[in-house]
Amino acid sequence: MKDADKAVPGATAVLADFAAGLTFEDLPKDVVEHLKLAVLDGLACCLHGATLPWTRMVADLVDADGGTPEASLIGMLRMVPVANAVLVNATAGHAFEMDDIHRDAITHPNSIAVPVALNMGERLLGTRRAGVPGSLVLTAMAAGYEVACRVGSAAGTDLLLRGFHPQGTVGPLVAAATAARMMGLDAAGMAHALGIAGSLGAGLMAAQEGAMVKRLHSGRAAEAGVRGAELAAKGFTGISDMVEAEYGGFLAAFAGKINVDRAVQGLMPGQDMQWEVLRTGFKPHAMVTSIHGALDALRAVMTDNSLAAGDIARITAYVSHPTYVHCAWPYKAQGITAAQMNLYYGLAMIALDGEAFTAQFTEDRIKAPEVLAFIDRIDAEVDPAIEAEGPGARHMARVTVVTTDGRELSHTERNRRGSPENPVSAADLDRKYDALAVPVLGEAKAAKVKDFVAGLETVEDIRPLMNLLTA
Repeated sequence: MKDADKAVPGATAVLADFAAGLTFEDLPKDVVEHLKLAVLDGLACCLHGATLPWTRMVADLVDADGGTPEASLIGMLRMVPVANAVLVNATAGHAFEMDDIHRDAITHPNSIAVPVALNMGERLLGTRRAGVPGSLVLTAMAAGYEVACRVGSAAGTDLLLRGFHPQGTVGPLVAAATAARMMGLDAAGMAHALGIAGSLGAGLMAAQEGAMVKRLHSGRAAEAGVRGAELAAKGFTGISDMVEAEYGGFLAAFAGKINVDRAVQGLMPGQDMQWEVLRTGFKPHAMVTSIHGALDALRAVMTDNSLAAGDIARITAYVSHPTYVHCAWPYKAQGITAAQMNLYYGLAMIALDGEAFTAQFTEDRIKAPEVLAFIDRIDAEVDPAIEAEGPGARHMARVTVVTTDGRELSHTERNRRGSPENPVSAADLDRKYDALAVPVLGEAKAAKVKDFVAGLETVEDIRPLMNLLTA
């Protein structure tokens, strides 16, 4: 190993010290506002996910286990042990490809951090007389986002291209830091929580081609992080140099490289803090984020030129190498999971339906003859020009459409809609929330949840929110 590639000792300790010492007063106003949007978006994803069969199967499993009723199943009417609750709720949060995304870490933090913070808050309510304030929830979430997104970014696309699912491997760090901060563990305890959870992460990307288990990776990550924090609180020890260990450490094993500088970026003395929370974006499409740029580009071509699906003879999507490997495999209608991960299906939905949201992912729609026929008109290629721009252009896409009357039309989307560089509005997120939450909670309850979250940093107790979230 070259000297430049060797680990700099202490990365795990630096991250643990930061997360354990983080206070609400440390959070800038824009970070607080973003985190509240992440809570609302995450709850919407959990509520919709709670209605889906794969989440219901996991809920039935934990029901059969029994145990102390201490934490709520979001969108359901029962309580279970906290580790079981986050297993179900984080599965629900990732159940329909609509949770937020940190591009460089390739991780969806809110589907894990939101249920972990809230369910751990319920656990705390059972052990103390005082309420659990919303400011603690936001602080704990910030700890989870910052630790995991730094480590995930240090691993980068190498982790994904080696076949690991970032949600299942980086996700435990979101949960461990969030749970440990909710519990008030000191820096040593936080380090052990991370060192335990980092050793428990798992998830294979082959799950995207038709398996329900991809959704479970998020739930297992949440469970692993909560277990890590609980064990650390009892004195159980984890890998002290989990992030940076040269043999069997997180970065060495999952990414094959040790980029410690990225893992501790902004946390070392003399460095300016750049909040990873603000590098996280939201998803307007119910599909894997890697293809959103292509979906947006096709929509732009069709809108700008008043095209209907029948006007299109051929579509070619030019994308990055990671996106091509991740999403441009032959579409075979293997299942809803596979459809949500597939570039060709997504482009077909934009062309035929004008959107790729909940209605586009039913068992009938994913195998409809007209959809399969349209997919035959779509090609994809790796674009060397996009590749030359490096990892920051991973979501960039250029789409060319050849029309039935012989025109060739093209649009390049550098920053997908919903990314930090091209954000959706609060009103857009409101509409997404209403579309997902109202069918589960009803209009009155859904509106009360929205109002509660809007002032989350000021509330002294989260109990009323949890009461609203049980459908």
